[in-house]
Amino acid sequence: MSVLDFFKRKKPQKPEKPPRPKKPKEKIEKKPEKKEGVLTQPPRPRKKETGMAPLILKSAHVTEKATDLTRENQYVFKVFPRATEQEIKKAVEEVYGVDVLKVRTIKVRRKQRRLGRTLGWRKGYKKAIVTLKEDQKIEILPR
Repeated sequence: MSVLDFFKRKKPQKPEKPPRPKKPKEKIEKKPEKKEGVLTQPPRPRKKETGMAPLILKSAHVTEKATDLTRENQYVFKVFPRATEQEIKKAVEEVYGVDVLKVRTIKVRRKQRRLGRTLGWRKGYKKAIVTLKEDQKIEILPR
């Protein structure tokens, strides 16, 4: 191997630098100056924690059948496919501030659609029918 060593490019060695001594960092504490007659702004109120609700509820499912169900105190929502009935119940209670009695889920499968010679698929989804207590309502569409 020593015959082929002259093809290898040798890197020039750099002299080692001594390590720098570490300086302790000084903490500077600034106290707010209070001036008379100057109003300071109060801290902004924090937004209410929404938790997992936006990750579970996609949207309200508005159809003729769904609007007919509102007379029976039932509301229909599109939800994410992995959402369980307990998670959907907690999300609706958290977002709308109502008491949920029952949740039923339905998986709508994807369907094949055709436009001329082109074949495609309409997406499938999961929907949940949520039953509320007797005197409670949800305003899904603002009037």
